[in-house]
Amino acid sequence: MFHLTSLNLNGIRSAVNKGLVPWLEKNKPDCMCVQEVKAQLPDLEKAQLTQLDGMQGYFHLAQKKGYSGVGIYTRHTPSDVVYGWDQGEFDDEGRYIELRFDSPSKKRSIISAYFPSGSSGEERQAAKFRFLAGFYPYLNALQQGREFILCGDINIAHQQADLKNWRSNQKNSGFLPEEREWMTQLLNDTQDARVPLVDVYRSLQPDTTDACYTWWSNRGQAYANNVGWRLDYHLATPAIAQLARSEHIYKGEKFSDHAPLTIGYDFQL
Repeated sequence: MFHLTSLNLNGIRSAVNKGLVPWLEKNKPDCMCVQEVKAQLPDLEKAQLTQLDGMQGYFHLAQKKGYSGVGIYTRHTPSDVVYGWDQGEFDDEGRYIELRFDSPSKKRSIISAYFPSGSSGEERQAAKFRFLAGFYPYLNALQQGREFILCGDINIAHQQADLKNWRSNQKNSGFLPEEREWMTQLLNDTQDARVPLVDVYRSLQPDTTDACYTWWSNRGQAYANNVGWRLDYHLATPAIAQLARSEHIYKGEKFSDHAPLTIGYDFQL
C-alpha cells in the first residue's frame, strides 16, 4: 500500500513547532505533498527541514520571501523532477512541483500544487482565474501517456457538501460559480470535459459532509464549531484513482489551519 499525504503547512517552521514531525514518525506516509512552505531554501537547510522522518524533500519555492511555495517529501527516489508549469507569474510564486517515477512499463507522477486564493480582492481573484484558464490545458496535455496524482490546496469547494455555510458563500472566492464549473469540467461531469480526473476522496466518501472539511478560518470559533471547507484534494487519473483504498483526514492535532489528507493506494512506485 502506498500512503500519500497532502497538507497545507501555512509555514513549515510553524507546522513543525506544532508537532508535525512526531506525527510523521508515527504514521510513516510514503510521500507527503506540502503547500505554503513560506520559506527559502537556505531557511530550510538552516532549520534542517530539507528532510523529514527520512523522507527527502524537493521544493519549488516562491521568489517572494515568506510566501507560497510547494514541496514533496518522499521515501522513493524520482526519475525526474519538474519545477513549475507556466514559466511565468505562477512559477515565480512557487505553485507546482512534480516528481516523476518512470519505468519501462509505467509513467507515474506525484504533483504538489497550490492554487491561488482570490479572497483578498479582485486583483488576486483575476490571477486565480488566469491560473485556472492556463492550468486546465496543461493538465490535459500532461495526462497524455502519463498517470498522476495531483495533491494540493485547490482553494475551491466544489459542491454544497464541501463547506458548512454554502448559502452565504455563493459570491465569495472559493465557491464562485465559475470556480465550481471549472472543477466540474475537470472531473468530467460535463460532456465538454477534456481532462477526466477523479476527486479521489469523493470516490471513497461520496456522501460525507461535516467530516470532509480540511480548512477552517482562524476567525471566531470556526474550528471549534467545525465551520469548515474542503479545499484540499487528491485529483488522479482514472487508472490510479481506481486503486484508492482508504482515506483519512487527521484532526487529532492542529499543525496549521488545514488538516492532513492521507489516501492509501494499492500500488508501489
